[in-house]
Amino acid sequence: MKIKYLGHSSFFLATRGGVSVITDPYTPGGSINYKPITMPADIVTVTHEHGDHNNVSAILGSPQVIRGAVSKDLAGIHFEGTAAYHDGSGGRERGTNIIFTFAMDGIAICYLGDLGHPLSEQHLAILGEIDLLLIPVGGFFTIDAAEATQVCDALKPRLVVPMHYKTPKCDFPLAGIDKFLDGKSRVSKPQTSEVEIKAEELPDPYEVMVMKPTL
Repeated sequence: MKIKYLGHSSFFLATRGGVSVITDPYTPGGSINYKPITMPADIVTVTHEHGDHNNVSAILGSPQVIRGAVSKDLAGIHFEGTAAYHDGSGGRERGTNIIFTFAMDGIAICYLGDLGHPLSEQHLAILGEIDLLLIPVGGFFTIDAAEATQVCDALKPRLVVPMHYKTPKCDFPLAGIDKFLDGKSRVSKPQTSEVEIKAEELPDPYEVMVMKPTL
């Protein structure tokens, strides 16, 4: 499986057979200074209807779009959407957020979107075993570094890729990546925006991989 970090909370993932997914495409402008996304995909996930996560029209081709707490098969991939919240107040501040789980090339993926609270025991039971966790770590609008670490420790994935944190191209009042990395010994920084992941080579215990945004 190939994974490419586009920027902010958006990733491009593709199977060996060429089926591709783009997560939560952003709209450039304002506090988001990443370049426009100009690539096709077979499937697009939207965890919630905010402009930095729902720019489906940017994706080239005719992608199938998945929204909401649904169970759906698209292009040979089974997606489960699990309801959560964008804040720690049951959605009263910023509304709902969907957690998407799906598998590609034998790798169980969990994409947390803009999760705003620690996961409950019910969430953990529903999500099950996770190999690759894509997790927000910047705080303010989502879980912060400490809460993200709690989520990682609870889910026990094999590989963690952080997202939604402060960078020179993101002006949101978020924390940078260093707060999340503090105290973690298993960290890789491949200095690239794209890597290939194989199920049989996933680390255990989990490793944090900091990818470079391509846009």
